[in-house]
Amino acid sequence: MIRKANVSDTESILRTINRFAEKDLMLPRSLQEIYENIRDYTVYLEGERLVGCAALHVFWKDLAEIKSLAVDESCQGKGIAKELVRECVKEAAALGASKAFVLTYLPDFFLPLGFRIVEKESLPQKIWTECIKCHKFPECTEIAMILDLPASI
Repeated sequence: MIRKANVSDTESILRTINRFAEKDLMLPRSLQEIYENIRDYTVYLEGERLVGCAALHVFWKDLAEIKSLAVDESCQGKGIAKELVRECVKEAAALGASKAFVLTYLPDFFLPLGFRIVEKESLPQKIWTECIKCHKFPECTEIAMILDLPASI
């Protein structure tokens, strides 16, 4: 089942994201950050267990970011991440954004979903507000990708 997150999901979201952050695959999140942005999150449940999450953050009238995409290792390969991305894309389009972007180490996951690689510098400077918190900044190797909306993926 896929649905918007609620405050009772916060600690599970934190654990899911930070397992990958510990492996240096994504930015870590604090409990406070997740609570403050809980409306951005969509979660995927298997029964009562939260096994995946993604967040959609609107940056400007035409631009939204899909971030914090994480699926428990035991549930990978089932299409859960694609469902979460599709849900975020639908939400972005419904909100009126004309583009969604991701910063990723896994461009091959996003290419079949219609995202295309762009230069990071082509994105507004505002997106770097989280990047400056990262220990990899400014030597980050994440790849910027963008999807024109409305898109049906």
